[in-house]
Amino acid sequence: MPQKSYDVLAVGNAIIDVFSQCDDEFLQQYGIEKGGMNLVDAATSQSILAAISTVAPPQLISGGSAANTVVGLAALGGKAAFVGRVHDDELGAAFFRDIKAAGVTFAATPAKNGAPTASSIILVTPDAARSMNTFLGASIEFQPEDINLAAAADAAVIYLEGYLFDAPAGPAIFAQAAQLAAQHQARIALSLSDPWCVDRHRADLRHYVTDHVDILFANEDEAISLVEADHPTSVQMLRGLVDEVVITRGPLGAVICQADQQILVDAMPQGPVIDTTGAGDLFAAGYLFGRTHGYDVEMSGQIASLLAGEVISHIGARPHADLQALIKSLIR
Repeated sequence: MPQKSYDVLAVGNAIIDVFSQCDDEFLQQYGIEKGGMNLVDAATSQSILAAISTVAPPQLISGGSAANTVVGLAALGGKAAFVGRVHDDELGAAFFRDIKAAGVTFAATPAKNGAPTASSIILVTPDAARSMNTFLGASIEFQPEDINLAAAADAAVIYLEGYLFDAPAGPAIFAQAAQLAAQHQARIALSLSDPWCVDRHRADLRHYVTDHVDILFANEDEAISLVEADHPTSVQMLRGLVDEVVITRGPLGAVICQADQQILVDAMPQGPVIDTTGAGDLFAAGYLFGRTHGYDVEMSGQIASLLAGEVISHIGARPHADLQALIKSLIR
């Protein structure tokens, strides 16, 4: 197989993340389900943003689950590209500037028509739980033809985020990715993203996982939801469907299955847990970096766990530490 220019092409929602801290009373006041991803309309998003802004100025960071993953991979020295739909507006320009500055190729052209660039208000409570209130905006207008054909042809892995399945064209986008992966000998990796997302699309996602996915990322709740079985049983069921299954379990670490192997990876917190936003995204970044750079599943899992441990030690879904220096102790 010829050498590819990109280790990973990520396909997902391009979203500006708005971080703020709040208490449980605030969540109850605005009817926000704690710990999940709540889809909101433009008016609700503006209302929540106005309310939190009266307390303290929120922190704005370009994000989205798949974008966070490839930013983490690039920080490790990997070669990454991202495709997501943004509008030709101020937030869209900010997204482009930020992801390019992180070393990721933005393989998309801002849309001249349609909805504004998407945003997600992430409210972090004192127990480190994060509740996302997402206005999908332009991202929900993503179409299969928005996937950059040249980038897809030149990627070793095409990585999809489960959240994208909520878009009207989500199933068609996933089908296009699978077709391009087969055409260009790429692997398909999928993050299930959220148990509520799995609940909404269980049958279709299960078919897609069975037919197309080579590397599956899920947390324990997402895995349980996908196959409607408890934790030990869900792991065994999924390992029968996918080449590589990666199940994260928070402070309990992760379970990784490949062929006849089942490997347990310890959690590696790099300090007190401040904010769990992005833990799964950075775990996927570390794992995909490892698997595209010649490391076995166990070492890749350790790199992944270390990255997740770093990102939960501070506010925000982007790493603060030098990730290449951080993993040196693992990959000597």
